[in-house]
Amino acid sequence: MALPPQPAHGAGASAPPPDPPSLAIVAAVAANGTIGAAGGLPWRLPDDLRHFRALTTGHAVVMGRRTWQSLGRPLPGRQNLVVTRDPALVAPGAEVVHDLDEALARARLPLPVFCIGGAELYALALPRADVLYLTEIGRDFEGDASFPAFDRTAWREVAREPRVAPEPDAFPYSFVTYVRVGRP
Repeated sequence: MALPPQPAHGAGASAPPPDPPSLAIVAAVAANGTIGAAGGLPWRLPDDLRHFRALTTGHAVVMGRRTWQSLGRPLPGRQNLVVTRDPALVAPGAEVVHDLDEALARARLPLPVFCIGGAELYALALPRADVLYLTEIGRDFEGDASFPAFDRTAWREVAREPRVAPEPDAFPYSFVTYVRVGRP
């Protein structure tokens, strides 16, 4: 026996569940926008590394060639996708792709796909991202890579967890989640 049709709107109607975010960006960003220095991080925040691991494990991670080289190995428990223009790049334990579209098409693990840097890839991913997971560091750091400027009015903060780095640095930082305006 067939069920009667459900009302499209009005009494008894329910909205379809929202689509899961398809692309998320995760980054640690100093107050001056710095995200890296000499192929590494200019700060030591073990708590941030644990946060990063908890967010990204079980998902595809998309990174640029320099980020891949700075890691030196694939991130365990994740599908590693390396975006490069170098057709000869070999990345043992990762899949080499040649643009963000190809990376997103090749992702096989549950959504969202996480863009994990670097600066050039963040700039490409930012207009397409649904969610930003930023570790906002409350001080300036010297570096040679920066997070791209973005229109903060296009994003809504939905979570903030303030923290303080261990001594001797003891600088403030926060785990902050932003969703694109217009997403539930």
